[in-house]
Amino acid sequence: MPASPLPLAVLHLDESCLGNGRDGATPGGSAGLIETRVGGRIQRRDFYIHSADTTNNRMALSGAIAALQLLAGKGKRLRALLVSDSEYLVKGMREWVPGWIARGWRRKGGEIENLELWRLLVDSAARHEVQWAWVRGHRGHAKNEYANDLAVRAATEQITSAGAVPSGFADWLETHRAKGQYADYDPDADFDRLEHRLASGEGFRHADS
Repeated sequence: MPASPLPLAVLHLDESCLGNGRDGATPGGSAGLIETRVGGRIQRRDFYIHSADTTNNRMALSGAIAALQLLAGKGKRLRALLVSDSEYLVKGMREWVPGWIARGWRRKGGEIENLELWRLLVDSAARHEVQWAWVRGHRGHAKNEYANDLAVRAATEQITSAGAVPSGFADWLETHRAKGQYADYDPDADFDRLEHRLASGEGFRHADS
């Protein structure tokens, strides 16, 4: 008998670093909205992590690692789409990493920045069938903006969630709709579109294409 298709998950990730590049400590956060279909209904969960002193790039990698390890926590292998506005993360996993591995974890120009995180991310991604998609940040993509708000809060308050927790996305969306935003946005239809592309094996470059 053919193997059953893997369960699907769509994750919208974002990161924050307060004072990125300045002198002194730069606290950061990373967060994500995890979407799966359970019993015919779309289930949404949130997660967020923090660091007392970091960079945007390190938080982008750390958030993706945390997300993939959360997905693997119950021992299930998933087909997952990770959507992020970090070109460093998405381009790195899609384009740079294969060459680094082929050269024994070195790049043509020398040492790899954040090597330990890249290696851990590759190991974490190997637990699933993962695709990566880029979305332009701060352009009104509701789920990306929600993940950004979670990441900023994690950085500001220096908080980390107890794993994947019930999502506040529905309340967040209603609050913004009351301000006249996202009036025509259907989050379920958005998930359906990405889920269909993921299930069909269609490749991704941009999540909104």
